[in-house]
Amino acid sequence: MNALAAPSHRTQLVVTALSACLVTSALFTVYNAYTRRGRRRNLNDEVLRSLASNEAALMDVPPFKGVEEPVKRATRIDAYDEDLIRQQLARNYAFFGEDGMASVRAGSVAVIGCGGVGSWAAVMLVRSGVSKIRLVDFDYVTLSSLNRHATATLADVGTPKVMCIERTLKQISRWVEVDSQVEIWRKEDAGKLLEGVDWVIDAIDNITTKVDLLKYCYDHNIRVFSSMGAGAKCDPTRIQISDISYTVYDPLARSVRRRLRLEGVASGIPVVYSTEVPGDVKLLPLPDEEFEKGNIKELNAFDDFRVRILPVLGPLPSMFGLHIATYIVCDLAKKPILNPLPIKNRRKLYERLLRELLQRESKFLGGQINKLPIDEDDVSFIFEDLYRGRSIVPPHNVPLRPQLIRWDATKPLSLENCVVFDFPEAEKHAQECLGGESRSPVDVWGAEVQGVVDKNATAVANYRDWVS
Repeated sequence: MNALAAPSHRTQLVVTALSACLVTSALFTVYNAYTRRGRRRNLNDEVLRSLASNEAALMDVPPFKGVEEPVKRATRIDAYDEDLIRQQLARNYAFFGEDGMASVRAGSVAVIGCGGVGSWAAVMLVRSGVSKIRLVDFDYVTLSSLNRHATATLADVGTPKVMCIERTLKQISRWVEVDSQVEIWRKEDAGKLLEGVDWVIDAIDNITTKVDLLKYCYDHNIRVFSSMGAGAKCDPTRIQISDISYTVYDPLARSVRRRLRLEGVASGIPVVYSTEVPGDVKLLPLPDEEFEKGNIKELNAFDDFRVRILPVLGPLPSMFGLHIATYIVCDLAKKPILNPLPIKNRRKLYERLLRELLQRESKFLGGQINKLPIDEDDVSFIFEDLYRGRSIVPPHNVPLRPQLIRWDATKPLSLENCVVFDFPEAEKHAQECLGGESRSPVDVWGAEVQGVVDKNATAVANYRDWVS
């Protein structure tokens, strides 16, 4: 009897202990759930109290009255509790730390051009903690703006872009100071629009105004980040951050770089750009009334952006804006992005390809020549965009030692008449097609390879439409 009772007693103790554990666990679960709900209620009440105390600043502003009467909005930074600000920026504090975020929050940025690029940059700067932002743009929201603008809605069509951005920024950040200027930036009165800022974002379409802004900032030691052309691009993997001097392919970047050099500015301006060459995307047709406004050359795709005739895939401008915001926030936090992974390392390759092409052309022409009809940007275009870094010879492998060489000896060297080979293939081509034998390239390499050359000639023609 006692032997049977002992196990039963132990079983009862185990069951009792397990029951106590379950009850305790259940109590802890209930307690934690209760305290979480309590914290949520307290946080909600705190937010409501803060918003109520700042109700005047949160009210929507009177309707916009026109450029002559820009609306100035009051902002009460002290009405939003610091604990709430830090909770909203908790992930940023975790990334940059106290000192870094103090610098970000003290930062001031001017966004010149508030379209598809500038609007996204402004939104992410404010989401990251920047507390002072100036928006400068003379333009108004149109229906066609809605495919790329960060904040514009149908209700904003016909209103200034800066105003719809300001509304959204104040909905995101209750402490942000927004200075909206519905006007165009001009170098004659540049100082008042750039005064007191730590960074300037150039998201201007018009190339003349863009160069004027960059030159002004350079001369006055104002840090500026410039956006190049996002129009007619679709490949996000080709987006780069670089110094203006290292931009290796972008028609707009090339024009800006050349004009800045004429103004004595060779480097020192970070830019975001895409190395993608516009393909078979066509310019939008120009309305008849635009032809009545003046010199049609001013309406060129890249020489002047007075009329919007570039097709734009919405995500690309947003990516440009996000690149800019990331770069500036990291700089403000004193964790700058040093030596962005560049396509600039490819420039050494382009320099070598150009140098060796010059040597081959000198040998082919029978005398030393000092300059080719193509430059490093053209080399980049031929190598990266026409031939995708591969040999023209099937199976189109990546060459161990790539070479550029004239294709047809009877035609001048040009974008259409320059191809990519691996070194042994280039040696064979030089001997049989450009040397004493003077055989036709199609006889040496076949109709399939000639077809690649012809196809790329069409791509070159499309390219010339964009840059001529």
